[in-house]
Amino acid sequence: MRFISVSELRGRSAAVWKTLADEKDLVVTSHGKPIAVLSATKEEHLEESLCAVRRARAQAAVAAIQQASRDRGTNRLPLDEINAEVGAVRRSRRR
Repeated sequence: MRFISVSELRGRSAAVWKTLADEKDLVVTSHGKPIAVLSATKEEHLEESLCAVRRARAQAAVAAIQQASRDRGTNRLPLDEINAEVGAVRRSRRR
């Protein structure tokens, strides 16, 4: 996958769009750090492409939550403790 800087995107956008058509995906960087991914798509596949990106973000978020739970040891809570915690939060929201 090719990396391009924000300044390259700004200053040579026509060349970047041509590269995107060839490469299909480009990583945009700012000060050497990735900040965005440009991905080629066609109008007829736009919704499908957006859905795939959103699904990937959701999967990454769930994986991060699961890892945080393992790190805290809360992945081993018994069901009755989970239900008690959920009940306590619900009661506090009603107040």
